[in-house]
Amino acid sequence: MNRAATAFSPASVGNIGVGFDILGHSIAGAGDRATVRRIAAPEVRIAAIRGNTVDLPLQAAANTAGAALIALREALALPYGFEIELDKGIPLGSGMGGSAASCVAALVAANALLDQPLPRTALYTHAITGEAVASGGRHGDNVGPMLLGGVVLATAQQVVPIPVPAEWTCVLVHPDAVLETRRARAALQGSYELKEFVQQSANLALVLAGCWRGDAALVRAGLNDVLVEPRRAPLIQGFAAVKQAALAHDAMGASISGAGPSVFAWFEHPAAATAAAAAMQAAFAAAGFASDVFISPVAGPAAEVIA
Repeated sequence: MNRAATAFSPASVGNIGVGFDILGHSIAGAGDRATVRRIAAPEVRIAAIRGNTVDLPLQAAANTAGAALIALREALALPYGFEIELDKGIPLGSGMGGSAASCVAALVAANALLDQPLPRTALYTHAITGEAVASGGRHGDNVGPMLLGGVVLATAQQVVPIPVPAEWTCVLVHPDAVLETRRARAALQGSYELKEFVQQSANLALVLAGCWRGDAALVRAGLNDVLVEPRRAPLIQGFAAVKQAALAHDAMGASISGAGPSVFAWFEHPAAATAAAAAMQAAFAAAGFASDVFISPVAGPAAEVIA
C-alpha cells in the first residue's frame, strides 16, 4: 500500500471568455504540486506550504486543498486521514487557477492512496468544494480542465471534455500584477440587458461548435466576450493593447484568463502563437509591466501523479 504520493496540477484558462464559470482549458508549463501522506488519524492537516508570496491558511478547512480532502474523506467515510504539503507554482491572483490547482493536485495525490481509487470525474464535486473556499462560489471552469485535461465544459454536476485540433495553441501572458478574484467578481455587479445574454449565448455556441468541428472560422466568429470582459478590462492596465497585439497576429480571439490580470489568445498554429507572444509581452511592457508568457496546446495536460 502506498503511504505517500505527489501530484502535479497544471494551470488553466478559466471562462475562455464566452463561458463564464463553465468553460476552461488547461495549459502546459506552470502548475502546483501536492504531496499527500496517508495518516492514521481521521483528519486532514496541512504540514507546509512553500513557494507562496502571501500567507495561505494552514487550517485545512480554510485551504482549498484541505477542504477538498475533507470533502473526499467525508463522502467515502474513510477511517484514516491525510497530511498535505503544497508547493505553489502558480501566482495567486493571476487568473491562472492558482487556488484550483492546489486542491486538484491534492485530490489526485490522495486518490492514488485510496484502497480503490476513484475515476477522475468522481473527484470533480470535491474539487469544486475546495475551490469554493477561495473563490466564494461553486464553479468548475478551472478544476474541470485540470482534472481531465484540455477544454472542458464544467457544469454544477458534470464535466464534459470538448475536443479541439491538436495544433491549436494558446498564448497566456501573465503580467507582474495581482487581481484578486473577489475584486474581479465585484466588478460584475449591476444590470445587464437581455440582448447581451443572447449575444453571449450565441458566441458560446459558436465556440463550442467550432471546437467540436475543428472549425477555426466558427471560433473566430464566437470568441468575443460581451458580458464580462467589458466590465473587467478597466481593472487590467494595458489589456486593450495586449488583446490587439494578439488579434494583429491572427489570433482566433483573445480575452481575460479567469478573473485576470492574465490575458490569453488562441491561434490555429504554434508558429503564429510564438510570434504573437512577444508582441503581447511588449504591449504589457509599454503599460509598465514585466510579464511571463506560456505557450501551450489548447488541449493542455491533465493533473498527474509524479511520485
